[in-house]
Amino acid sequence: MYAWLIATVAATAGLLFGFDIAVINGALVFLKQQWGLSGFETEIAASSLLFGCVFGAAAGGALSDRFGRRRVLMLCAVLFGISAIGAALPRDLAEFTAARFLGGVAIGVASLIAPLYIAEVAPAHLRGRLVSLNQMAIVTGILLAYFINWTLSFQGAESWRWMFAVAAAPSAAFFIALFFVPESPRWLVARGLSAEALRVLERTLGGGAPAALRQIERTIREESGSLAELFRPGLRRALGIALFLAIMQQWSGVNTVLFYGALILKEQVGGQSDSAAIGASVLIGLINFAATIAAIALIDRLGRKALLIGSALGMAVCLFGLAAAFRQPEPSASLVVACMLGCVASFGVGLGPGVWVVLSEIFPNRIRGRAMGIATVALWCACVALTMTYLSLSSALGPSGAFSLYAVMCLATALFVWRLTPETKGRTLEEIESFFQENRP
Repeated sequence: MYAWLIATVAATAGLLFGFDIAVINGALVFLKQQWGLSGFETEIAASSLLFGCVFGAAAGGALSDRFGRRRVLMLCAVLFGISAIGAALPRDLAEFTAARFLGGVAIGVASLIAPLYIAEVAPAHLRGRLVSLNQMAIVTGILLAYFINWTLSFQGAESWRWMFAVAAAPSAAFFIALFFVPESPRWLVARGLSAEALRVLERTLGGGAPAALRQIERTIREESGSLAELFRPGLRRALGIALFLAIMQQWSGVNTVLFYGALILKEQVGGQSDSAAIGASVLIGLINFAATIAAIALIDRLGRKALLIGSALGMAVCLFGLAAAFRQPEPSASLVVACMLGCVASFGVGLGPGVWVVLSEIFPNRIRGRAMGIATVALWCACVALTMTYLSLSSALGPSGAFSLYAVMCLATALFVWRLTPETKGRTLEEIESFFQENRP
């Protein structure tokens, strides 16, 4: 229960992450109208947060390795709060972009540190579910953002300001809650604080704490970590897997639905009011939420590989369905929404939580923070590339061509996982490290 408590507090970062990413979906409808944004300016408004994510992810690993996971999460809470207020008060696109960039920095750091911290405090048999709790919090934040957007959409053109402002309250609650959880035992051992690490392990593992402490100490003593290690045989394979999965999670195309879904329904399907288009996003959020619950229940039973492969194949089918729908002169709103729901459901049950779980597992403790930083930077760069190009790609190839391209990416992901990604279910972090050393390319 103590491990679940720690994971729940850490996963609040995921709640804020999800809210801040998804709130733009509904707000963008009003922002574009009120400020008369062009297509490129709309992409900037949607992507400004994501540019901050890249910078946050780049700095997060080094910060967490130096100052500890918990302190860095506290910094994230502060940045989330400042960004929420700043994004609610801008007078022009430049001020809005700056505030959202700051929130993106918080997301970039939190997207790295929260699953990393949870993985380091979780017992091996619960690790998949507890790390997936972070993804559960993300989709909860997404659902809350969609619901709040829809509720506020009836208040008129200025309602987008309140959509951003409401995130200030959970940011403050997250900051306070972090005072009641411990530092990561693996980080404590790396800093020579083994006695304190043992106290944490006793509360999360019970009688197995001394053995776990010895295993952590042995792993940390073997080598001093450096980024150069990632290019050695064994870890080079882990790095390649992490980078591919991080990039393809984003290039699967799911964020076209999560970020632009309301705008797609409003402008490309036609006949939808502002509130109706935003309201459809609530249904998308509910499906995403339900799929992530299923993922948490299944990931430690079926394993990571099965869920990742099934998820990628399911997304490919739904994206090809969207491509077919947009080939029609008048796309069917019900078919478009159904394919969007299927795409999000497939993502939520596998690629969403599964990739974060794998990223948090496959690197050695001594360089885990920095290695996950590299993978997370790659993930956010891929996310920026997708978000900054969707409207332009859709204009050049048509929505049908864009969604067909994303479907091909999903097929490539399924093939990669099947052929090259090892199963990590039920293994300790130290056992996973040994596997990569014993199975060098």
